[in-house]
Amino acid sequence: MAIEAPAARPVNPRFSSGPCAKIPQFQLDLLADAALGRSHRAAVGKEKLKAAIETTREILGVPADYRIGIVPASDTGAVEMAMWSMLGARPATMVAWESFGAGWVTDVVKQLKIEAEVKTADYGDIVDLATVDFDTDVVFTWNGTTSGVRVPNGDAIPADRAGLTICDATSAAFAQDLPWDKLDVVTFSWQKVMGGEAAHGMLILSPRAVERLESYTPAWPLPKIFRLTKGGKLIDGIFKGETINTPSMLAVEDYLVALDWAKSVGGLKGLMGRADANAKVIWDFCETRDWITNLANDPATRSNTSVCLKFTDARIKDGASFAKAVAKRLEAEGVALDIGAYRDAPAGLRIWCGATVETADVEALMPWLEYAFEAEIAAQ
Repeated sequence: MAIEAPAARPVNPRFSSGPCAKIPQFQLDLLADAALGRSHRAAVGKEKLKAAIETTREILGVPADYRIGIVPASDTGAVEMAMWSMLGARPATMVAWESFGAGWVTDVVKQLKIEAEVKTADYGDIVDLATVDFDTDVVFTWNGTTSGVRVPNGDAIPADRAGLTICDATSAAFAQDLPWDKLDVVTFSWQKVMGGEAAHGMLILSPRAVERLESYTPAWPLPKIFRLTKGGKLIDGIFKGETINTPSMLAVEDYLVALDWAKSVGGLKGLMGRADANAKVIWDFCETRDWITNLANDPATRSNTSVCLKFTDARIKDGASFAKAVAKRLEAEGVALDIGAYRDAPAGLRIWCGATVETADVEALMPWLEYAFEAEIAAQ
């Protein structure tokens, strides 16, 4: 019997986990005010970069005494900058439960060769933060973009910790509640929850992180793009929009437009609500099917942005090939683009549910997901 395709389709089939969907109703003419062909050091450039920093502070609720800087090389650049500039002053603990966290482990243990305890969890699980010694410097991801597992809260992080907490929050910022008093360094990039253009990272430093920068000099040389201090003092201009290297003013304008949209949907509360609603559509769908489930084993740690799924049907002969075939069929139908699991993750699907995605599109995708599953089962 022929399997009938659903009638309704997502209006926007872009469910990639990075770069992510643009804001709803995005058009290029929204960027008409970009300071193109102007120096980022001219008044107009400085004004826009400062606006990006201060609007980020406003929406995320970043404390007034925390510094926010725009840095090169996306979230990766921001994390690397923090690790290479601050680690080594005391022992470290590296915490990883997905591929990007594992990458930070490699940098610290094999490149910087810092004394570090490494704590890992398999895909779908999370390290128990209650077992972590926060008198060491701790590096971790808040939301595992490639595993769909997130830290549920910051309760395990003590207020009187001696070490720094360095948190890669790139798929969490603007969609999850970050406890700023528990985090000393926070990094993210524009192309995740805000759907901005790639290449720029955000580096947020607590007063404790600034103190470390001004009191500690690493044993290794630092490339120019990593240098946050000069003469033992923080380069304050970086945190006022005076970037280390030349930023794209087009990308800056795109981020500003996205921030304005974020305010129009209720700021952080509205953004979190949109991501929660999107993820719930998929969670509810999985709960009523016996052939697919969330990769996250504990519902308390399920991500509301990068929702990772695995197929559980016993009839599937080759899990990796089957998952790829489902993703390929959905892309061919034009209903879901770029939703295959990350290359290092278990076979399955990864559907981005961040705030720029419309809930109606996630709802329209679910019947197609069932259709593609049944079609591929029949095709085996």
